[in-house]
Amino acid sequence: MSINEDLPDIEIVEAELVPEEEPVTAQALGLDLPDDPTAALEVVLRALAESRAEADRYVDDLRRVAADFDNYRKRTLREQAALIERASERTLTALLPVLDSLDSAASIEPRSGTEEKMSAGIRGTLSQLLDILAKEGLEVIPTWDEPFDPRFHEAVLRTGDGDDPLVVTKELRRGYRLAGRVLRPALVEVAPGALPPDEEQANP
Repeated sequence: MSINEDLPDIEIVEAELVPEEEPVTAQALGLDLPDDPTAALEVVLRALAESRAEADRYVDDLRRVAADFDNYRKRTLREQAALIERASERTLTALLPVLDSLDSAASIEPRSGTEEKMSAGIRGTLSQLLDILAKEGLEVIPTWDEPFDPRFHEAVLRTGDGDDPLVVTKELRRGYRLAGRVLRPALVEVAPGALPPDEEQANP
């Protein structure tokens, strides 16, 4: 037996040659270089400076586009928020007569057990409705024993004499604020009276 017979067959794989990248030439870059190396260097540096200036212009353009888009996005969000706020305001304004009706019904003094149950149900419904609307930003304007504030209160009746600051003595119709803005002022009765201690300190 010969030595060659004992050796296993070996598969010869030809290595794939990675093509070499073609060298970058002045002609490929569109440069016409003079034979003088110094002059050629000046041409290359000038072309590099122009390319950088052009790249900077592109970057500036992209930044302006990005800034314009960001401003557009913010403006769109503000407009959407304003639309939602106006829609909420219209809806809540339309519900004010319903709240007034429930207030009137809840204020009736019950005269029997049945009326007491009905009154409790009305008060419960009114409370639930106010809780739901409060989550949408609706606030009841405080009135009882509050200093009269023409921004939030509309005085339709004044009792008593004196120069003391006016204080709300009776609420005739509830007032409401929506997200801090007056939706409807409260109708109140006022009279001269002493301010609460904290108000006296704030208004010496």
